[in-house]
Amino acid sequence: MKVIILGAGLVGGPMALDLAKDGNMKVTSVDLSDGLLAALKERSGGKIDIIQADLSEPAKVKELVGDYDMVINAVPGFMGYQTLQAVIESKKDVVDIAFFPEDPFGLDALAKEHGVTAIVDCGVAPGMSNLLTGHVHRILDKTKNVLIYVGGLPRVRVWPYEYKAVFSPIDVIEEYTRPARYVENEVVVTREALSDVELLNFPEVGTLEAFNSDGLRSLIDTIDGVNMKEKTMRYPGHVEKMLVMRETGFFSKEKIEINGAMISPLDFTAKILFPNWKMEEGEEDVTVMRIIVEGEKDGKNLRYTYDLLDRFDTGEKVPSMSRTTGYTATVALRMVAEGVFTETGVFPPELVGKQENAVRYMLEGLKKRNIIYKETIESFV
Repeated sequence: MKVIILGAGLVGGPMALDLAKDGNMKVTSVDLSDGLLAALKERSGGKIDIIQADLSEPAKVKELVGDYDMVINAVPGFMGYQTLQAVIESKKDVVDIAFFPEDPFGLDALAKEHGVTAIVDCGVAPGMSNLLTGHVHRILDKTKNVLIYVGGLPRVRVWPYEYKAVFSPIDVIEEYTRPARYVENEVVVTREALSDVELLNFPEVGTLEAFNSDGLRSLIDTIDGVNMKEKTMRYPGHVEKMLVMRETGFFSKEKIEINGAMISPLDFTAKILFPNWKMEEGEEDVTVMRIIVEGEKDGKNLRYTYDLLDRFDTGEKVPSMSRTTGYTATVALRMVAEGVFTETGVFPPELVGKQENAVRYMLEGLKKRNIIYKETIESFV
């Protein structure tokens, strides 16, 4: 089977390496960066083919994917929707981790028309958080509460930010600026990002602060829950720093004049922040996630909790967030390739989670890569 991966960055590269281990997979990676591609080819021992190309043009995407059986879309969010549309129009099954802001269901009819299976938002959160929520929602008679906490963090805290961007930094800033939607008493409400800060303790990580972020995404439309919320986690103190920068205007996209030149504060901020947020050689990260789904089953109140604590892979030299995000997508691709999930259309993971065999396949595939979701089921009054 021939697979093409659009994007060879922090997540795209490890996905290519993971798939290239399968004897039946012929993997090609595409990116604009010659440096990323050359490093990936060397790291794979020549097993991965590389193509240097600008993926911002849908016509070029169609040209590239034409000779392949399946596609993984790992481009930055701002160009994700148009790229996914081009792949679907090319009649290729696709797994998408672009996490674009547009409504993916806008492409559902197109995917059905072309007989395409498109699994979107297929990372860790959104991704496995959705799949497991959908899985429990199917089991329960009524879903009452969904609460998702997730954070990708450096193992060692380094002042001043105590954070490293383990995926597209521009998408990180988007988490701090895009209003957060959640469900309260069956009504969709909107709050500012970085609001409602709470502290949680995780024994092997320590105290983290959680804040509102717009991570529910499709769950708002697909899960009939009474209360649903997603929160991002960082080390304590990070929220205040980001609030100061946001409220001062450093994340604004509106251009201002500086010494005769027009520049957006966001572009300036990104230029300063990104080098500070870059993971350096030898630095390690952790991914922490807790998914809590409560509801009724046969007249009893049940609480399902899924806990994930994943660490940097010191053997493969793969960051934890790259593993937990990327391997979710590669396992999903294998699932579609092997005919475990065959429905056509656009599917966020919670809809995939309605099928027990698909959930089992995903959890087992991730477990083989030492990504383990610990399940706890308890009754409560």
